[in-house]
Amino acid sequence: MKMTEMIEEIMFAPCGMNCKVCYKHCFTKKTRRPCPGCLANDETGRPEHCRKCKIKDCVHEKGVSYCFECSQFPCKQIKNLEKSYVQRYNASLIANSLFVKERGLAHFMRDQRNIYTCPMCGGIFSLHDRICTECGNPYPSEDHEPKE
Repeated sequence: MKMTEMIEEIMFAPCGMNCKVCYKHCFTKKTRRPCPGCLANDETGRPEHCRKCKIKDCVHEKGVSYCFECSQFPCKQIKNLEKSYVQRYNASLIANSLFVKERGLAHFMRDQRNIYTCPMCGGIFSLHDRICTECGNPYPSEDHEPKE
């Protein structure tokens, strides 16, 4: 899958994940259809753990769009997910959320496009397995934090 010119804002999950770089969106050779992202109405292709996401249910119940809009941010659920993402993928969903809160979603998505586009072929580097969807090259560094 090639990186698009712009990453749609609907691809930013309430927890701070950029769904565009999730393995379930990127690698469609097996599924033929990419996951549409956490906020899309289409459930097709979305993994079960995303369909049953308690974080997404929580923001809906609280009437906010993103966790960072909640007065309890970061809550226990976000801290637990954060711990997993930092340990497993060297990525901070809390940092992503704070970047969006401070600088805006459009700015974040532009930066994400630059960070996760393969310079060799224009494919997408998956955050989860750190390889390009098109050419299979590994991600060039371990820095997954949003740029300043």
